[in-house]
Amino acid sequence: MARTRVRFASLLALSAALALVTGCGAEAGDGTASKDGTPGQGGGKPVVVVTTSWEGAFAKAAGAEDVKVIVPQSVHHAPDYDPKPSDLAAVGKADFVLYAPFEPYAAKIKEAAGSKAKLVEVNLDNDSGRARSEVARLGKLFGTETAAAQWTASFDAEYAKLAKDVRGAWPGGRSPAVVSQVFTTWSAELAGATQVGTYGPEAVTPAQLAELSGKKPALVLDNAHMTTGTVLPDSGAKQVEIVNYPGEDLDLLPVYRNAAAALKKAMGGS
Repeated sequence: MARTRVRFASLLALSAALALVTGCGAEAGDGTASKDGTPGQGGGKPVVVVTTSWEGAFAKAAGAEDVKVIVPQSVHHAPDYDPKPSDLAAVGKADFVLYAPFEPYAAKIKEAAGSKAKLVEVNLDNDSGRARSEVARLGKLFGTETAAAQWTASFDAEYAKLAKDVRGAWPGGRSPAVVSQVFTTWSAELAGATQVGTYGPEAVTPAQLAELSGKKPALVLDNAHMTTGTVLPDSGAKQVEIVNYPGEDLDLLPVYRNAAAALKKAMGGS
């Protein structure tokens, strides 16, 4: 995810508009536990605002039911997004605001909204182990540990099934050599591929091009959200576009299913 310069000028004006809507966050949740032990405001389940659908999927997997996504899926690079008054209004009513390190405007959104929400940095990585860890951590924060554990059990079963299916499509029964963009290495792990190199998030330099092509990879696992076109032209490697972000349903499992299908197809499977 590109560390693009973010425009903050409009936030001050938007915060003034928010004051009329929410009283500058005077009714925002403070993250404290309700009577039933759930860290939501007003005795209910937690209200979670997330910057993108990726954080939203982690929140939903962890058991959050009231999740508001700020950045529309039509925005290719989340750090480019300019928040609207309605976004700030949502933040003002939240118990938790989830963001990623490469989205520096998240803190500015909270500040402009005057929210008392707990700001939570999320490690956006679809690596199976890290995903489990983040879901468990968020479940503990939200007070939804049971739901998080149930999701993890279903994830483990689905992941094992997908991994077995993809690995069954290895050409000649041998693990393929792959080059991965730094944010798609998780898909190489899913496929059981032999990772011979990585690149990004910056564009590949001529020196890297020569080095990575010399590894003779069968596949290049590119990041669909940051693609710069063909990464290793004339290398003979098939390029597979890997999507990290889930859809509007905030379901993380289809991300793995889609990656598995794309990898299997690239390896010659059906």
